[in-house]
Amino acid sequence: MQVERICIVGLGLIGGSLALALRLAQRTAVAAFPLHMTIVDTNPDTRAAAERLADVVTADLAAGVAEAELVILATPVRVILRSLEALPELRPSGCMILDLGSSKADICAVMDKLPTPFQAVGGHPMAGKEVAGFGAATPDLFQGHTFILCRTARTTPAVEMAVLTLIAHLRATALFLPATLHDEMVAAISHLPYLVSASLMRAAAGMADERLWPVSASGFRDTTRISGTNPQMMLDILLTNREAVLGQIMAFQERLTAVTHLLQTENEEALFQWLCETQAEYLTYQQYKQYGRQ
Repeated sequence: MQVERICIVGLGLIGGSLALALRLAQRTAVAAFPLHMTIVDTNPDTRAAAERLADVVTADLAAGVAEAELVILATPVRVILRSLEALPELRPSGCMILDLGSSKADICAVMDKLPTPFQAVGGHPMAGKEVAGFGAATPDLFQGHTFILCRTARTTPAVEMAVLTLIAHLRATALFLPATLHDEMVAAISHLPYLVSASLMRAAAGMADERLWPVSASGFRDTTRISGTNPQMMLDILLTNREAVLGQIMAFQERLTAVTHLLQTENEEALFQWLCETQAEYLTYQQYKQYGRQ
């Protein structure tokens, strides 16, 4: 099912990349499909940059969603929650809704309570960068990546078909997960890694020695890269996925304590086994990333 009138709320890295990918797909499709795109963004510089991309650009959410068949919410999570709460009044006739937030349980719970004219599904494209903003957006950001979808009480076959068509335009792969399972998984593979990366960055900076940065090389660069992620976005993610993140922090602390004990006791055999087992897990992961989708 191809919807023609789409409103994207929030033209940052994710929303901007989605808008660029849809325009590219429209231009390069064997059979061109109609697409009327409205952009809603509060930043005047972003709105100016979007003028040549969208049919309508506005800062007014009510005006932006007024005639949209599908509203895509691509703002920080707590802004998504506020937008969902406002939509029944702004658009009483209802519409289709997809969000792109990085935590899902809170968002899907609000979607569950939307009036029946609304059709809604939670979404999270598993792609991104440590830099934010429309200037970092690229049309190939989602290509080859997993796009998670979480059904809600307001998910219908029609909105599923519309969103799956959109994901196909992005050249991503859809994967349906329950919202709570999604949150547990991303806490382990995204939110905890951010906190570990940020802690490493702060630990190094805490040495307060200007000779440290010339000494640092690719290992430090790679492990601290995601500490540069937008703080407002991460604040919303951590607070709205608090329980799952806390669970992962505690599990991580237990593993760190265990390997600390091996080092303190100079248990060379056990420490070597721990290192080998870790390397084996990493190689399995790398093998999947290289061959898993073929």
